Amino acid sequence: MPDSIILTCQECKAKNRVPVARLEQRPRCGKCKTPLSTVDLGQVKAVTDQTFDREVLGSGMPVLVDCWAPWCGPCRSVAPVMEALAKKWAGRVRIMKLNLDENPGIGARYRITSVPTIMLVKDGHITETLVGAQPQEVLETAIDRIL
Repeated sequence: MPDSIILTCQECKAKNRVPVARLEQRPRCGKCKTPLSTVDLGQVKAVTDQTFDREVLGSGMPVLVDCWAPWCGPCRSVAPVMEALAKKWAGRVRIMKLNLDENPGIGARYRITSVPTIMLVKDGHITETLVGAQPQEVLETAIDRIL
């Protein structure tokens, strides 16, 4: 487990290294002193075509993106696993969901033809793609590879 994480200030976009042990103390941006958001740590966050580049590719920490569709049974079975991963890996990995029915642009850009498709992103690059419903153990092993 890393000792610190990078949080991007929503105001000035400065990247701030914050010790994991101090996340509960409402950290502030070192540049503009605005409180840093820790609200989505430990939660699955939805992303869209419009926010994907900023939230996923521009993230200061590794990201696991669950590309899903509401009509997909296996996608719905993976949802509780994503919630569990978000809690377990809070502060180390961001867990995001992308509804491909509502956001076809990212699906087209990355040629996603099957759901669920799970992408692991580090430093703005997709490092691994898993297709199909995966058990939690497989996803945790994949997360270990990007940390």
